[in-house]
Amino acid sequence: MKCAEFLKELTDYLDDAISPGVKRELEEHLQWCHDCEVVLNTTQKTIEIYRNNKLYELPETLRVRIHSIIMTKCKGSRQSKKTST
Repeated sequence: MKCAEFLKELTDYLDDAISPGVKRELEEHLQWCHDCEVVLNTTQKTIEIYRNNKLYELPETLRVRIHSIIMTKCKGSRQSKKTST
């Protein structure tokens, strides 16, 4: 198994929605591929942090300000793509 194949199956592996044969191949790949092991561990930790984290409600004025900044940047990004093509 190659790293690209591992990454393609990662979500199903994490969800335990994968055939036993493919699961075995992924686990064999992890035994020798440090890069994919790091990706797996980082992804698992990210999911764990996300699941254990409580939502924090932003004050309305801050939420509106952040939203406005993000939308301005997105619009600017779209404009620069249009002018570069």
